[in-house]
Amino acid sequence: MKKYIIVPALLCLSIAVTAKRNKHNDSSTSTPAAPAKSADTASSKKGPKPYNKVITDKAVTKAGLFTVHKVEDKWYFEIPDSLLNREMMVITRYNKVAGGAGKYAGELENEQTIRWEKGPNKNIFLRVVTTISVADSTNEIYKAVTNSNLDPIAESFEIKAYGKDSNSVVIDVSDFFKGDNQPISLGAFSKKLFNLTGQVGDRTYIESINSYPINTEVKVVRTFNSSPSFMPSSPGSFPSVTFPAAYVAGAVTVEMNNSFILLPKVPMLKRFYDPRVGFFADDYEMYDDKQQKVDNQVFIVRWRLEPKDEDVEKWKRGELVEPKKPIVYYIDPATPKKWRPYLIQGINDWQKAFERAGYKNAIIGKEWDEKDSTMNLEDARYSVLRYLPSDIENAYGPNVHDPRSGEIIESHIGWFHNVMKLLHDWYMIQAAAVDPKARKMEFDDELMGQLIRFVSSHEVGHTLGLRHNMGSSSRTPVEKLRDKAWVEANGHTASIMDYARFNYVAQPEDNISEVGLFPRIGDYDKWAIQWGYKTSYATDAKEDKKILNTWVVDSLKANPRLWFGTESNPFDPRSQTEDLGDNAMKASEYGIKNLQRIIVKLPEWTYEAADKYDNLRDMYSALIGQYNRYMYHVVKNVGGVYETPKSIEQTNEDVYEPTPKAIQQEAIVFLHKQLFETPQWLLNKDILNKINNPVSSETISNIQVNVLNSLLSGARLNRLAVSSGRYGTNTYALDVMMDDVKKGIWSELATKKPIDVYRRNLQKAYVEALINLINYTPPSTPLTGFAALMNVNIKNTDVTSVARAQLVALKTQVDAATPGTSDKMSKYHLQDVSYRIKKALDPKG
Repeated sequence: MKKYIIVPALLCLSIAVTAKRNKHNDSSTSTPAAPAKSADTASSKKGPKPYNKVITDKAVTKAGLFTVHKVEDKWYFEIPDSLLNREMMVITRYNKVAGGAGKYAGELENEQTIRWEKGPNKNIFLRVVTTISVADSTNEIYKAVTNSNLDPIAESFEIKAYGKDSNSVVIDVSDFFKGDNQPISLGAFSKKLFNLTGQVGDRTYIESINSYPINTEVKVVRTFNSSPSFMPSSPGSFPSVTFPAAYVAGAVTVEMNNSFILLPKVPMLKRFYDPRVGFFADDYEMYDDKQQKVDNQVFIVRWRLEPKDEDVEKWKRGELVEPKKPIVYYIDPATPKKWRPYLIQGINDWQKAFERAGYKNAIIGKEWDEKDSTMNLEDARYSVLRYLPSDIENAYGPNVHDPRSGEIIESHIGWFHNVMKLLHDWYMIQAAAVDPKARKMEFDDELMGQLIRFVSSHEVGHTLGLRHNMGSSSRTPVEKLRDKAWVEANGHTASIMDYARFNYVAQPEDNISEVGLFPRIGDYDKWAIQWGYKTSYATDAKEDKKILNTWVVDSLKANPRLWFGTESNPFDPRSQTEDLGDNAMKASEYGIKNLQRIIVKLPEWTYEAADKYDNLRDMYSALIGQYNRYMYHVVKNVGGVYETPKSIEQTNEDVYEPTPKAIQQEAIVFLHKQLFETPQWLLNKDILNKINNPVSSETISNIQVNVLNSLLSGARLNRLAVSSGRYGTNTYALDVMMDDVKKGIWSELATKKPIDVYRRNLQKAYVEALINLINYTPPSTPLTGFAALMNVNIKNTDVTSVARAQLVALKTQVDAATPGTSDKMSKYHLQDVSYRIKKALDPKG
């Protein structure tokens, strides 16, 4: 099934594997073989037994989705006939896990849609459902779709008995859960990733099985052999990580929890995906007898919200009502108590957004009830913010949804303990120039709590179905970010789902408080929840799509701040991570002014007794990282292409247009001023001589060269050429852009100034970049997808022609300037450059 979930992720290939146990007779025995029984006698012994012969008076029974029986060391599921052929999900999480490999208790390992059905020989099949192609059973094409989408049989179970009232079946699931079976265990990808081989039977056992009204929970302790490699991976090999337990024991033990949860008999009404609103989505191909082309239905993922029966009329009148089943997130009891209130606030902050959809108290954050023995953190009925003991500086917000409709079933937010370090570093580097509370290595609890609150809101937004809106911040004029009244009233971005951490544009003299520095749930977020969750009163998904299209067109026309900019567009400079404002050059210039204020204070603000300059090293690195972001925010404007999705009703409005010429030229001017002219303020010797051993190239030099190579990449230069061909003289022409870059990089040729070591390295990198362009060789294997977009075949384009012309002109200028250069190292450098160009233009000369 295709997935429209866009967030940086590995593609996991799931392979259905069923472990079978072969039973062999002991051939060493001297006992004569028993005489063969007649066919009639043998067949009389097969088949289901009386219920009380299987579920004896020794059984410990738990009723629920499946009635679960434990008889001595055997576990049985009693499955009602009413659940046969019903789709359900089995969600597999780690309950306990070995340490040291980056996997934590509570994290998702596997999710499958399954169904139980009767087989031909008094057995029960467990099928894994793959929702790829769908047709209504009333259509003739349904037969073809069914025949071409056969769901795999993952396991077969002998019917041990029929229920007392003959409307259920009893199967023995002991060996199934103890076996290494794909739907309930680790996937093939994870086994390879963690260097795990076969499961060890005598160290694998069922810990417990509990059943509840709509779900059954199974805990299994699994032990796998592991033979870690002690050699580093070769380039291009499969990346893997080994649990430390494998080195000391040759085995890894994990405890896993399987949640079997019943899906609705009638799927929730789908809401079709719209690229102008950022929701995660799923899809399948829909076939119908009346079609003239296949309908690829792409639909968003969202929770099911419905009014209580007694409130339907109020709801229709537009009154706020409470939903039948609110969205509830519980806080892991392993969470430090002082942070729990802030995490809950971050969850509850979404209540205002859901009021736009017609519901009050639609989402609630709660502490986990540790006194309630019926509650289980791995139980799929509960959505939980899991607190993970990790040095990873991150958090994430996934969800599990019904693949038939997009209905979200549950979510477990992953909250890594060390996200607080990330928050500290972000806030100090982006806000310490204006907020005195950010000027130390350990923040006050209230400040850290508020930082936690905003990340909580962001991750919860993902679990509600919202994607990153990287374009939201581009709808705020840069100067408004310095307007105290405006920014404190409206926020520096219209979306908490943007990567627009803090208002780094604000200057000390603006006197802007934390209200104008922090991100918050904004106009876009409230509108997106309204779009995704408010009913349209449509009778079907197609009518709903038409109604919602009108909502989008009218809303964006009335309020441009509702614009969604996808996180997956590599060419639109309005959609970027960690940026602010509608002009990257102006915003970055303000940001650099603040970095210049901060860098001189870092030795003071990072001081802690007995520290060995680790704090200073970390924060200087964070500052350099922020500066590097500013450079790439600017670079993306050059050769940029604006993409603004439209519907057919928005006449005379183009979807694609080049970044305006003036903005691209402004970007080149900025790069020359702020980066290519050596930024001496970053080369603070009072800091570098304490934290950096000068045995390799300087970080600043690396940034200069990397940005220059990006600027002169074949794909970017080709976009300039293609845009000029389509849009004409109003665009930034390839040859003009190359002239502007050369003039700035080689300004010393005109000024006769000595060329410092950073500039010499940069100029050599410039020459090598152009040489690589004229010597471009297409890859031996054609590229596809994103790789093809970023690695365009430029061999037969204007890019190589212009690059060659630039080298010819540069050699002439270098040769003319060399005799008048008095600085010795500058002269050596120019002679070297001239020789490199000559060999590139005439290799045999």
